Amino acid sequence: MPISGTPKNNSSLDSDVGANSVAKARIVFLGTGTSEGVPRVSCLTSPDSNCPVCPDALKPGSPNRRRNTSLLIQREFDDGRKSNIVIDAGKFFYESAIQLFPKFDVRTIDALVITHAHADAVGGFDDLRDWTNNAQESLPIYLREVDLQVVEQLFYYLVDRSKQTGGGGVAKLNFETIDSSPFRADGLELTPLPVEHGKNWECFGYRFGDVSYISDASHISEETAELIRGSEILVVDALRPARTHGTHFTVEQAIDQALRLGAERTLLVDATHDIDHVPVNTELAKLKDSEGLDIQYAYDGLDIEVEL
Repeated sequence: MPISGTPKNNSSLDSDVGANSVAKARIVFLGTGTSEGVPRVSCLTSPDSNCPVCPDALKPGSPNRRRNTSLLIQREFDDGRKSNIVIDAGKFFYESAIQLFPKFDVRTIDALVITHAHADAVGGFDDLRDWTNNAQESLPIYLREVDLQVVEQLFYYLVDRSKQTGGGGVAKLNFETIDSSPFRADGLELTPLPVEHGKNWECFGYRFGDVSYISDASHISEETAELIRGSEILVVDALRPARTHGTHFTVEQAIDQALRLGAERTLLVDATHDIDHVPVNTELAKLKDSEGLDIQYAYDGLDIEVEL
């Protein structure tokens, strides 16, 4: 695999891993929170704060502790090889990896797929040096041309490694530009799901197998809805209750989307401190009887077996 930072297009469906069949596959939620994460420092330091979620998020194992929304797709093949594909590496990626990579035996990152170039999706790029310095030769990153242009401004020394100035080395990243066509990352076919992330701004979700993953959205077109329908699992953005937001779904809007798209199971992500995990999920569970809707908030570390 080349180690140049020069971008190239790799949107073909040629397999990267050969013909071995998948013995087992899972998705792992590396993060389920919004850009600033939960807890908010301002809640923890304010003597006037009455937020119940942020203090709870400090407790070991609390489902209210939320890092930037991110997903691990892990496949184990018949020959024992593991493939680890990560969607987004945001500002809290390093912390997510410390907590969850040893638990799930993630030794390499075989591909990184990007939804958009906001800080909660690409802010952890500098930390990828640990893998390419110590565990693997290089790391392919799949992203749109418009996102690569942003990354080139934020992390110019990662796109053009000749511009590095430090002595510790930088991540060796291969940037593979994609468009709305299906593509393969480490042999897994992913279908981009274009969605609005605010007015006049597009973000990608992805469908792989019977899982549709949309981390940041404020509108899903009918064309994209057709790509999602038939999914067993839908992961969708749900920032907070009631109070609308220009670039994200509220809980109520996410419920409407879940009913519209008809997945067997819906998991909500990208939550602020307005979501208290246990009581909110208790209320959402009532929709199974009233609407036939299986919908819950995911939490950091949740793993689900899937067929891929």
